[in-house]
Amino acid sequence: MDIKGKVHEVLPVTNVSETFKKRELIIEYAENPQYPEYIKFEALQDKVNLFDPLKAGDQVEVFFNLRGRPWTDKSGKTAYFNTLVVWRVNVLAGGAAESAAPEYAAAPANISSSPEDDDLPF
Repeated sequence: MDIKGKVHEVLPVTNVSETFKKRELIIEYAENPQYPEYIKFEALQDKVNLFDPLKAGDQVEVFFNLRGRPWTDKSGKTAYFNTLVVWRVNVLAGGAAESAAPEYAAAPANISSSPEDDDLPF
């Protein structure tokens, strides 16, 4: 699965245990710009470094897997949790300066458009 949006926040790496670490990324998803959604993604283990180059305002495309699991509390009540686990992030545009269209050099002024100058064989 993938989604495009704007980086709202990149949280620091959290060491859950000595062998397990994770990092969270909040994306502003504006399918309806009047009511943007803020979606939390997680990167696990060696993928936490994917968020290093990201900064607030960057336009990104996030590729992720949807995971879900049940959890039963002491009273026997079961709750269900969903997690969006990132495996790739592409930066589409920086937040501070959008990339402008390339500027092309003007055509040379000495180009002639007369038919007798046309020496193409077809």
